[in-house]
Order: sequence, then structure tokens, then C-alpha cells
Amino acid sequence: MLSPDPAGRATARLAAQPLTRSFTALTAQVRTAGLLARARGFYVLVFGVLLLALGGIATGVVLLGESWLQLLMAGALGLVLTQFAFLGHEASHRQIFTSGKANDRSGRILAVGFAGLSYSWWMHKHTKHHGNPNQVGKDPDIERDTFSFVEADAAKQRGLSRWFTSRQSWLFFPLLFLEGVNLHLKSVQSLLQRGPVKGRRTELTMLALRFGLYAGVLFWFLPLGMAAAFIGVQLAIFGFYMGATFAPNHMGMPIVPADVKLDFLSKQVRTSRNITGGFWMSVLMGGLNYQVEHHLFPSMPRPHLRAARAMVREHCRTLDVPYTETNLIRAYHSVLGHLDRVGLKARDPFDCPAAGNMRFG
Repeated sequence: MLSPDPAGRATARLAAQPLTRSFTALTAQVRTAGLLARARGFYVLVFGVLLLALGGIATGVVLLGESWLQLLMAGALGLVLTQFAFLGHEASHRQIFTSGKANDRSGRILAVGFAGLSYSWWMHKHTKHHGNPNQVGKDPDIERDTFSFVEADAAKQRGLSRWFTSRQSWLFFPLLFLEGVNLHLKSVQSLLQRGPVKGRRTELTMLALRFGLYAGVLFWFLPLGMAAAFIGVQLAIFGFYMGATFAPNHMGMPIVPADVKLDFLSKQVRTSRNITGGFWMSVLMGGLNYQVEHHLFPSMPRPHLRAARAMVREHCRTLDVPYTETNLIRAYHSVLGHLDRVGLKARDPFDCPAAGNMRFG
């Protein structure tokens, strides 16, 4: 951790200069290799496959009729809609088109029309995250919400919140099944808040039409209970898939204190984690398995991230900048371990010692 005193900050600034110049050289290397060029063919292919998957699910729903096997279709729909959300995320980073307006239009259609999430809310929140990942007071992704990600937040909890926070590592995966509902509610709340909201009317109209069409068709075609269960399962799978994909990216990585300043390269690399697994992991996680490269080059299209990984790893090795890469199981173990360590700050000192020893290492 960098020293907070003036002399320490001056030393940190001097140390950051070579890293800053080296990142400029790395960017030139990546650009020369063509890795920042658009990959429209790839995104047309992915979008086409997802549309075919939607068509297959719709056909399955019609053929199954009034059967509880419809819940399998609901689960499949949750997976496919998450993949649409991944595409919306990539559009928000200008990965698909050269034009910013074209990316915003497509991103809004993908996020709002297909996934049911507010594009403007996502852009505002996610842009702040990318600017200062894992930094206290600047990254909205580590602010206290359902879970506490910083020890200082956990120590403030009282009553039921304290009980929950002290056990948050055990409750993490079960509660991800509710994340879909949470994301949809936050989207609507953000659009109804006071003050200027870009695209408010457009997104509210799209969300209303999407929900009306989706729920209307289901409740018209299926019995009331079955239609409600279908929506419930779809939201549960959507939320779990989204949460389980984004959690390993930064959770369990170093937390940057509010008063510490880091150069861009160190800030992005030290707080991010890559997940091994190659092509199929990239499909599963929508390219977010290359989180280090994504944070260094947010506009880099998904199919180019793998090639950039080799360059970035070698660059970090040369500069002795820690580069974290692990498999998905170990990443989740780190996530749960972090939540458990933070949760200890909320634990009542009179809790059973045996229970306190049941921790994720």
C-alpha cells in the first residue's frame, strides 16, 4: 500500500511515471497488432445465434403446452437473456461499432429490450466502476448494499443487518437467485428518480412494452401458477448467472483506500482477476474471463482479448506488476473468503467460537 504522507506520495508519483510510459508503449503494441479494431462479424454471429436460441425456446414453449417441463424453458431463457446482457455490456464499451451513437442504440436495445435492464443506469454505474475499480468511496460496486465488501462497512452493521453480514459468505450464492429481481427493480427506480436521466422516457416505454408482451403471452398461454413459476425461474437463473459471472472479476482482490492514488496500469491490473478456461470459459462469461485486459482496454472486442492477454502478461512480468489468473473454483473460493473476512467485523464477540471457526479460508 502506498504511504499517505507527502514524501510517500511524491515517491509514488515518480514510480508511476515509468509505468505510465510503458502502458503507452503497450497500447501502441496492441493497436499495431490490430486488437483494437472492430469485430462486427463476430457480434453479428453471436446475435444471430442468440436470436435462434430465443426462437428455439419459443418453439419449445408452444410444443410443451401446459406442462411443468416449461420450467426447463424458463431456465434456458434466463441463460439466453444473460448472454444478451453481455452483448449490451460490450456495446456500452464501444466494442461493437465505431460510432458511439450506434453502440448506444444497440446497447439500449440489447439491455432494455432483451435483458430488461436500464441502459442509462448501467452506463452511469459501470463507468464509475471502470474509473476506480475496488477503490473505497469511488467504486459503486463495493458500496454497502445487500452485502458488505469493506470491513469498515461491516463493522457499522447492527441488528438483523449485523446478523446477515456476519454470515454473508454462506448466504452469497443462495441470494444470487434474487439478483435478477434486484437488477430489474434498480433499473426502474433509477429511471423514476428525480433529476435528469438520459433516455428516461424511451427506456420506461421499452421496459413497459417488454414486460407487457412477455407476461401477457405467458399468462395467456399457460395457467396462472405455471406462468408465474416460469417468470420466477427465469429471473432466478438470470440473476444467478449474472451475479456468478461478475463476482469473480474483482471480489477478493485488493481494496484501494480512498486517499491512495495509483497509476492506470497498476490500478486496473492489481484489482482485476482473470479466469482460465479458454474458449468455452469466454463463451460462458461473455469475455469477462479476460478481466485484466478488459479493464486496460475497455473498447477491445471480445474475440481479441485472448491475444492481448499474452502481451499484457509479459508486460506485467517485465514491470513486476502482479497479474492474477486462476480457475473459476479458486476464484469463487477467494470471493467467499473475502466476504467471510469482512463479515467477521460484524460478528458478535459472544457468538459461538466453534461457529466462528467455520470459515472459508
